[in-house]
Amino acid sequence: MKQAVIKWTDGLKFVGTANSNHSVVMDAPAASGGNDSAVRPSELVLMGLAGCTGIDVVSMLKKMRVAFDSFEVGVEAETADEHPKFYTRINVEYRIRGHNIPEDKLQRAIDLSRNTYCSVGAQLKASAQIEYHYRIIESEPALTVEN
Repeated sequence: MKQAVIKWTDGLKFVGTANSNHSVVMDAPAASGGNDSAVRPSELVLMGLAGCTGIDVVSMLKKMRVAFDSFEVGVEAETADEHPKFYTRINVEYRIRGHNIPEDKLQRAIDLSRNTYCSVGAQLKASAQIEYHYRIIESEPALTVEN
C-alpha cells in the first residue's frame, strides 16, 4: 500500500514523506499566509506528471538502445476559474537532444507512457485535457579519436 504523511512545521509550511522515505517541503505563497519558501502542492502534481512520464520514456529509450545527450519534460497547465482550481488543460513537451534520434522510437515510448504506464497521467486525464508533444534538438555527432 502506498502511504504519505505531511507534518506541519510553521506558518503554512509542511514536510511530506512517502514510502520511499524521501521528503519534500511544501509552502503557500505569502499572499495566502505562507512564507513562499517551498513548492506548492499543486506544483508537485505537475512535477509528478513530468517525472512519471519522463521515467517511463527514458527507461524505454534505453531499452530501445536510443542514445541521447539530454532529456527534459516541460509541463504547462491551466486551472479552473473557481475553487477547487483543478487542472483543466495540460500541455506536456518532451525535449530530447542528440544525434539522429529515431522519431518513431521516441513517439512509441511517449505513446506507451501516455496510454499504458504513467499512473499520474491516467489520474489527471479524468479532469484535464492532456496534450503531448515532443521536440528533437539535433546535436553534432560525437567525435571519435583514432590511434
